[in-house]
Amino acid sequence: YQGQVVVPQTDEVAPPPTGEDNKNEGTRLRFDMKPEELEAYLGKYVVYQEQAIEILATKICTHFNRMNFELDANDDEILGNIKSNVIMIGPTGVGKTYLIKLIANKLGVPFVKGDATKFSETGYVGGDVEELIRELVREAKGDIQLAEYGIVYLDEIDKIASSRGAHGPDVSRTGVQRNLLKLMEESEVELRPPHDLASQMEAVMEAQRSGKVERKKINTRNILFVVSGAFAGLPDIIQRRMNQKALGFQSDPQITRNTETENWLRYTKSEDLMEFGFESEFIGRLPVLAILNTLDEDALFRIVTNPKSSVVRSKKRDFLAYGIEIDFTEDALAFLAKQAFGEKTGARGLTTVFERALLKYEKKLPSTNIQKLTITREMVENPEAELKKVLMSVAVKTFQREFLERTGIVITFTPEARELAREQAKKNDRDFVAECRDIFSDYEYGLRLVKLSQFTVDADTIRTPKKKLEELIRLSYHSDAE
Repeated sequence: YQGQVVVPQTDEVAPPPTGEDNKNEGTRLRFDMKPEELEAYLGKYVVYQEQAIEILATKICTHFNRMNFELDANDDEILGNIKSNVIMIGPTGVGKTYLIKLIANKLGVPFVKGDATKFSETGYVGGDVEELIRELVREAKGDIQLAEYGIVYLDEIDKIASSRGAHGPDVSRTGVQRNLLKLMEESEVELRPPHDLASQMEAVMEAQRSGKVERKKINTRNILFVVSGAFAGLPDIIQRRMNQKALGFQSDPQITRNTETENWLRYTKSEDLMEFGFESEFIGRLPVLAILNTLDEDALFRIVTNPKSSVVRSKKRDFLAYGIEIDFTEDALAFLAKQAFGEKTGARGLTTVFERALLKYEKKLPSTNIQKLTITREMVENPEAELKKVLMSVAVKTFQREFLERTGIVITFTPEARELAREQAKKNDRDFVAECRDIFSDYEYGLRLVKLSQFTVDADTIRTPKKKLEELIRLSYHSDAE
């Protein structure tokens, strides 16, 4: 290359110092978790998905326990062994990704998430499907053996279903399925792909140093694959099959014409997924099917009232970053859940409505001395109007505290007096506290003079403060004279 080659930096972790078989290097994961233990853990974080949690907890625990058993067993390996790869079906925002992340975190195994729409048969569009496995090694910090315990999660798998039109099946999408099929079954993935210039140049330099080239590979035999998608249109396919069955006098009495989409999905069979556009071999490598429920208003309310709700805890952390502790009344959470249900995006709608309702508070409160606040239904229903009330209450308390510290006198305001003082402050282009300091500048001495321990500010006091104070002093002198 005439000395013009620049070797780019790579995030691939350096190989082990020896040339021994990689399977004798790295971390051996000891796994002994029981399905009920994992099910209980997931149930603390995810609600309204009990059946899906049961399936995932059981099959994923079995997968890892069986892996340990087979590594220790001395008996013959079963040829044609099928892993418990999972296909999850459910609308957006019901917790598919969240569930798998929780599982990977609890098990302590490497986890990568990919989007099926980013891959093509040739790898030119977005990337090569084998890059998922290389990413798993990077997540394991170069520990190949630990990566072979990993979980690969592929979302929007329904987008690579072949669309059969007038010109036959979609060859490109079918090609992606076949490439994934190889990984889901068992294959060796080169960690230094031939098309990666950086990897190849690194291999050349390593060969120059050591005099040999070590080919690093990872086996996908035990890597667990979980795929998911919304599968729009699948209920129609199931319904047609069930109706055809009904014409043959074999109808299921539980199925009616008014059956909802979610209930149709519970009757999903492999033939429905193949008609949807998947190769039979591809579906055959995904033996575990988990259907997730659509989240209704009650389910969303259960999510936000869950002590481990990530939505509520995240929003509390946003305010804690400014030293403000917030809490929510049950009515406020119920109203937010109702609004989120109207978004029709599942649990993702909760984040949307929480941000919308609390944005003005998040902007304004850090500039105040508020340290604690309870969010009520009125505050999320009419945030702008209620924020003004909150700020007014803070301003009044600030002035009351200042006045008490200087004079020892408790001063209170009638609602009408508050509003008049607020309007007057706005007219004079200054804040409420500064306006009150000006209005009551003579009252600190005057109220001590008349020996009052507390004083209530009414509307007349705001309109004519000097006249009101003179009247108090005059009445006090008359009282003393008597």
